Amino acid sequence: MTVGPLPDHGPRPAPPGSGYQSDLPSHIGEVIVRAEGIEKYFGDNHVLRGVDLEVRQREAVMLIGRSGSGKTTLLRCINFLEEPTVGSVEIDGLKLDADPLRARSRSHQEQIRQMRIRAGMLFQDFNLFPHMSVLQNCVEAPTRVLKQPKATAIERADHFLEVVGLAEKRDEYPARLSGGQKQRVAIARALCMEPKVLLFDEPTSALDPELIGEVLRVMEDLAHGGTTMIVVTHEMHFARQAADRIVFMENGVVVEQGPPEQMLDAPREEGTKRFLRRFLNA
Repeated sequence: MTVGPLPDHGPRPAPPGSGYQSDLPSHIGEVIVRAEGIEKYFGDNHVLRGVDLEVRQREAVMLIGRSGSGKTTLLRCINFLEEPTVGSVEIDGLKLDADPLRARSRSHQEQIRQMRIRAGMLFQDFNLFPHMSVLQNCVEAPTRVLKQPKATAIERADHFLEVVGLAEKRDEYPARLSGGQKQRVAIARALCMEPKVLLFDEPTSALDPELIGEVLRVMEDLAHGGTTMIVVTHEMHFARQAADRIVFMENGVVVEQGPPEQMLDAPREEGTKRFLRRFLNA
């Protein structure tokens, strides 16, 4: 199951600002997501401490680190499910500055809506509408938010259900699907919105072990097919196979980032080494 012709990745690219010198392979384009100086407080808890992150078109970036390191909060700040305390996010030319004082204003909320159209979010618990069929789940937002003609939305939904291997389930309801199937429907639904980047928050953490592989295979196909994505994950084998870049976070900062071979086999920072030793030996 593939999204399209698999590109020849060649040598993995060095991330912007990593200190490495390497030509970007042909499948990776210009910077499309830029988060700058992201700070986030929850009361006195300083969760993110000035995080900068750039992601390029058709790049798959994996965020790794211990629970509580700030990975999920960063992801939620990128599409403003959490309003950053300080900093800015730019996606495909739309830049939005953190402004908690005007977070409830109509203009700010409209900018957030446009940001979320550009950044599709996949959660741990699927968030499918239980009263709608698989097809209806996929068609609802494109017709209501993007104002697509219904025939166009159905055609695209059928295409992406084929991509995730669930074309035969288009008329089923979520209650009749396994957890892995629900997550694949959620992926198809996100793709139907034509996002510039997909954000995955540990998409397999709520699944039974025997269902994890089917979701990861779809995600790996998407990555190899050129879908821009940022993924919070603890699945290191998947990260090695699918990532163009791995970013290790600790205590609310980016400690180290680089191609999978360097990050998983020869990390440079002691914090990264310590995390991988504990994680892989757990």
